[in-house]
Amino acid sequence: MRSCFQMSSSCSGLSRVLVAVATALVSASSPCPQAWGPQGVQYGQPGKSVLLCCPGVTAGALVSWFRDGEPRLLQGPDSGLGHALVLTHVGHTDEGNYICRTLDGALWGMVTLQLGYPPARPVVSCQATDYENFSCTWSSSQVSGLPTRYLTSYRKKTIPGADGQRMSPSTGPWPCPQDPVGAARCVVHGAEFWSQYRINVTEVNPLGASTRLLDVSLQNILRPDPPQGLRVESVPGYPRRLRASWTYPASWPRQPHFLLKFRLQYRPAQHLAWSTVEPVGLEEVITDAVAGLPHAVRVSARDFLDAGTWSAWSPEAWGTPSAGPLTKEIAPGTQVHTQPEVDPRVDSPAPPRSSLQPDPRPLDHRDPLEYVAVLVSLGILSFLGLAAGALAVGLWLRLRWSGKDGPPKPGFLAPMIPVDKLPGAPNL
Repeated sequence: MRSCFQMSSSCSGLSRVLVAVATALVSASSPCPQAWGPQGVQYGQPGKSVLLCCPGVTAGALVSWFRDGEPRLLQGPDSGLGHALVLTHVGHTDEGNYICRTLDGALWGMVTLQLGYPPARPVVSCQATDYENFSCTWSSSQVSGLPTRYLTSYRKKTIPGADGQRMSPSTGPWPCPQDPVGAARCVVHGAEFWSQYRINVTEVNPLGASTRLLDVSLQNILRPDPPQGLRVESVPGYPRRLRASWTYPASWPRQPHFLLKFRLQYRPAQHLAWSTVEPVGLEEVITDAVAGLPHAVRVSARDFLDAGTWSAWSPEAWGTPSAGPLTKEIAPGTQVHTQPEVDPRVDSPAPPRSSLQPDPRPLDHRDPLEYVAVLVSLGILSFLGLAAGALAVGLWLRLRWSGKDGPPKPGFLAPMIPVDKLPGAPNL
C-alpha cells in the first residue's frame, strides 16, 4: 500500500493526518474488515486471499458458512477459525453472497464479496480562471471497480534554508474543499498570484491508498474564461465592414493592474480559413469582409502580461455586412430625398433619382491616422521647399542690386590709413 509515509519529508502536517485517515478507511488490512461502503459488503483483490467475518457475531464464536442458494457446507465450526471464513486465491466466480449461522441457528448473517484492485496514483491538473482563485480536478489512472474516495489538501511551497525545508504555520497545509462535496474537483480561494503551491490528492478505496503531489503556480496555470456577450453588427452604407463587440468574462474581476487582451477571428460562410486580428479594447471593426456573405466571428482572451495561456474560443456569432453600397457622409441638417421602394413585379414609371447618389469609388480600408501622417509630411516638405525658394530669391536680388551701384568699392582698410602716411610716399 502506497502512502505519504513512504515519500519525502514534504508530506507532513495535515498530509500525514489525511493519510492516517485513509489508512483507517482501508478495511482489507484488518482481520475482520469493517463496512466500507454499503452495509454487509466486504472487498478483496483477485488472486489474493480474503477473510470474511460473520456480521453480528462476536469474535471466537463458532459458525457454519454456506454459499447463498447452495446447501453445501463451505466451512464448519470445527475449522478453528471462529466466525471468519477464509477464501484463498479468489476469482470473479467467488463474488456473491455468503451466509453464516451459529450452532444453535439463533444468529446468522449475510456477507457480500466484491472484488477489485487497489488505487493507483490519480491524474491531477489545475487551472486558474482569475488571479486569486484556482481549482484542481483529478481522475483515477486505473479502474479499481471499488468504492473510491479522495482526500485533498494544499500548502504554499517553502523556501529551502540552512536546515532544509522550513515550515511555518502560515504555509499550511490546509484542506482543499471539494466543490461540490464528493466531486472530482477542489477549489483554493484567496491564493497569491506570485506564490507556488503544492497540491496533495490521495485516492482511497477498501484495498489501499495512493497519493499524487503536484506543484502549481498561478502564473503558469492561468487561463481565463472566454469573453461573453459577443455581438456582430453590420455598418450601414459599408458593404465590407462588420462591427464586433464583447465583454469581459464574469469570472474575471476587472481591475487596473490585471486586464485582459483579446484576439478575434472571422471567416466568411463556406470558408475554412480564419483571419486573425488582435483588437485594442472591447470592439473591432472588420474592414475586409466579403460583401453579401454571412461571417462567423469568435474571440478569446489572455492576461495582458501574457501569463498563462489563451482562453478557449467564445461561441461563434454571425453577422452579414450591409447590402447597400458605400454612401457619402451627410452633413448635419442636410435634407435627403430617398428613393421609394418599388415592387419590381408592378410596371410603374421610373421614380425620381435620389439627390444623394452612391459613391462608385471602392472603400478605402486604410487607417485615418495614415491620412494625417501623409498630410503632415506633405506640409513639412512644402514649408521646406518654400523656405529654400525664398532664400534663393533673396540671394539673387542682393547680388543684382550690388552690381548696379558702380565700380567696386575699395577694401574696408583703405579709408582707415591716409595715403600720405604710407611708407615711401612723396611729400607734396
